Amino acid sequence: MEPSVDLEEVTRRREQGPTAFVLRVPRLRVHAGEFVALVGDSGSGKSTLLDMLALVLRPSAARAFRMRLAGDGSGTDVMALWQAGREGRLAGIRRRHLGYVLQTGGLLPFLTVRANLTLPLAMNGRAPDRAEVARAAERMGLGRHLDRKPDRLSGGERQRVAVLRALLHRPALVLADEPTAAVDKSRARSIVADFRSFARELGSAIVMVTHDLDLVREVADTTYRCTLEGASAERVEAVCAPA
Repeated sequence: MEPSVDLEEVTRRREQGPTAFVLRVPRLRVHAGEFVALVGDSGSGKSTLLDMLALVLRPSAARAFRMRLAGDGSGTDVMALWQAGREGRLAGIRRRHLGYVLQTGGLLPFLTVRANLTLPLAMNGRAPDRAEVARAAERMGLGRHLDRKPDRLSGGERQRVAVLRALLHRPALVLADEPTAAVDKSRARSIVADFRSFARELGSAIVMVTHDLDLVREVADTTYRCTLEGASAERVEAVCAPA
């Protein structure tokens, strides 16, 4: 099976005062329905890699950076789009084919749970199927909360809304940045297990950042470890590679 995402020798360099931070990704592949974990300590490049996958951070260099999206049999050369300045095309990919779960959920406090869930559908010009939304909410334990505002929910419930919102428009890839950092370990395991199960049914791949290997050990199909390889006053180097 061809990968949904295929990165080869991707690097990102950024300046932090007098010191340069350089992240290198020798190879990363993500297939449809796969759960990929990015594990590492703070400052090891996990979020930088996630931002590149989210198409909001341009790689400094790449031998290959391709995405195979729905209706695109030959795949999309993402690096070529960056080099050509095709910001509109990149924004379209982000809107239609990507989902994102923030560490704090990122729900809009003035909208109901239902309105938060259907926001990505509206942004893509798609009318929500109320019955489908209700079924999905029940699946995630949110059925009785659809008409409530986020401030009426627990932390774990808000994160479940964020996870479901990222999945409802059936994206090819869902990116999650420490999505369970604000809940206890038991709730975190439950959220991650349901996240993986529902995404797999929809055929969506997940790339999830975490510092907690135990949290994803039993659910991740592939784990990449991000580590600092070397540091000096002028340069800090990190690499993300298969664990």
